[in-house]
Amino acid sequence: MTLPNLITIGRLFLVPLVIVMILNGRWQGAFIVFVVAGVSDAIDGYLARNCGMASELGAYLDPIADKALIVSIYITLAMVGAVPSWLVVLVVSRDIMIISAVILSWVMGKPLAISPFVVSKLNTGAQVIFAALVLGSRAFGVDPGQAIEVGQLFVTLLTVGSMTAYLAFWLRHMAA
Repeated sequence: MTLPNLITIGRLFLVPLVIVMILNGRWQGAFIVFVVAGVSDAIDGYLARNCGMASELGAYLDPIADKALIVSIYITLAMVGAVPSWLVVLVVSRDIMIISAVILSWVMGKPLAISPFVVSKLNTGAQVIFAALVLGSRAFGVDPGQAIEVGQLFVTLLTVGSMTAYLAFWLRHMAA
């Protein structure tokens, strides 16, 4: 058990906290917890990569914690009407598609090792920035103007692009 893994586990414990805060309209608290989670992700990644603390467990835990946070926040934001449901369906569908493809490949005896594509990293960044924009605008009573629509557009395009890239990669792998 490495320090980065402990930080990642701590991030998992922040997920229910931020969900409850959003559901109870405690936007400033939710924004702060979300920022703390983001900073913890950067810290555990830095420690793992640059301080010789990378581990196999961390390689699995970190993306699980990231997805738990993002998917939970998007679903909860849709539940309170802060983001459109269609966007959440798109974001969650992409993750389900990727997980299903990995499991199906494994079941069919063609295990698939996936590492993030550039479009996937951009997608994750856009999803995080958009969630922070929604949380921050509500937390501090700031009218984001057109930034919400622009953020939705970026998240939509990058999510579809990422889905397409992973699907093409998986289809090539399965055909080989």
